[in-house]
Amino acid sequence: MASPLPPTTTTAEKIGIDEEEAANEVAVVAEGGRGTWKHAAFHVATTIATPAAYAPLPFALSSLGWPLGVSSLVGGTLSTWYSSLLIASLWKWNGQKHITYRLLGQSIFATYLVASLGNNIAIQIAAGSSLKAVYKYYHPDGALTLQHFIIFFGAFELFLSQFPDIHSLRWVNALCTFSTIGFAGTTIGVTIYNGKKIDRNSVSYSLQGSSSSKAFKAFNALGAIAFSFGDAMLPEIQNTVREPAKKNTYKGISAAYVLIVLSYWQLAFWGYWAFGSQVQPYILSSLTIPKWTIVMANLFAVIQISGCYQIYCRPTYIFFLEKLLSQKTSNRIPFRNHLIRLLLTSVYMVVITLIAAAMPFFGDFVSICGAVGFTPLDFVFPALAYLKAGRMPKNRTVHRSMQIINITIATWFSVVAVLGCIGAIRFIVEDVRTYKFFHDM
Repeated sequence: MASPLPPTTTTAEKIGIDEEEAANEVAVVAEGGRGTWKHAAFHVATTIATPAAYAPLPFALSSLGWPLGVSSLVGGTLSTWYSSLLIASLWKWNGQKHITYRLLGQSIFATYLVASLGNNIAIQIAAGSSLKAVYKYYHPDGALTLQHFIIFFGAFELFLSQFPDIHSLRWVNALCTFSTIGFAGTTIGVTIYNGKKIDRNSVSYSLQGSSSSKAFKAFNALGAIAFSFGDAMLPEIQNTVREPAKKNTYKGISAAYVLIVLSYWQLAFWGYWAFGSQVQPYILSSLTIPKWTIVMANLFAVIQISGCYQIYCRPTYIFFLEKLLSQKTSNRIPFRNHLIRLLLTSVYMVVITLIAAAMPFFGDFVSICGAVGFTPLDFVFPALAYLKAGRMPKNRTVHRSMQIINITIATWFSVVAVLGCIGAIRFIVEDVRTYKFFHDM
């Protein structure tokens, strides 16, 4: 049974949509999402399993060491899978759809913007780095810098931003999911190959630096791991899924996490094994041979990041479009809504591209975004929201167990958020002192 429709006629009049377009929107709202659990899996996998998310994991492990690194990675995987199921279970928990994180928790919208914007800054740097690596393979003495490729990628994302919604990008995200598999398979294989070519006696797994440096590196690594599981888009994804939305989303999440485990854990463990404490923040930068496979891995990375970028910029677009299109202006301006969308997306791309080009410190943005943005959204908020919503099982034993688990997750990851933020800020300050703005990394 479809839920009652909002007063769409009034909304259409406010934002200047013609009657036919408004009728189409009403039909979409009435029938609900149209995606299957497979589409949900594509979207979730594209959102989480981006090369920019798991390429830093070997470096994170090198800052923590084998025991703490492995336990942190496994703990992060299980916690976010559990938290994602909690968020999915809150779909219509009070009889109303909560189709965005902003609607599900108004009080965390500021944090959500940090996660969304910070994520796209980090992955745009990663995409630019991969494009530059491909360029240098064919033109070793070429004059183009990292900043040029960050701009090129931003221009392509501006084009994709003109598609109306996430569902219209479902086939792009399907391609991105296959690119994730391609990137993981290629990078893991090349990493093992490089590791076997290195003199194993020269590889050290000891933590580097002074005691304070080790501590800050560990804090930074916790933020990077939190970033790698960032999924602040689940309500938006669930809104594109057909009924039964909860069941289909559960299946989509679990299917996506199978891919995540196969890619994340393998790359993290093999990357740290191959290069030890000398592994680079972006694993592709540590690979040297064979060149053609490194080029292929970088191309897979760019394709996958292009879809992930779109998923994270959509809520920001929606938030500002609602405000801009609700203003009473002349409806007779040709293509008014399209022009407003083009202007908004252009401003967004210019801002993100400018920051990414000016401060291309990939590892630092990964950590600060994970600590300040994704840790509250993906670990703390789901656990507390589920308790607050009163959706606990009636079975006393299960009820008490879930209370303990949720409180433990919220408490521990609140600590992780603080520590990760401290570590990330320290390294950002150091990099700003070391490098000039618009440095060609």
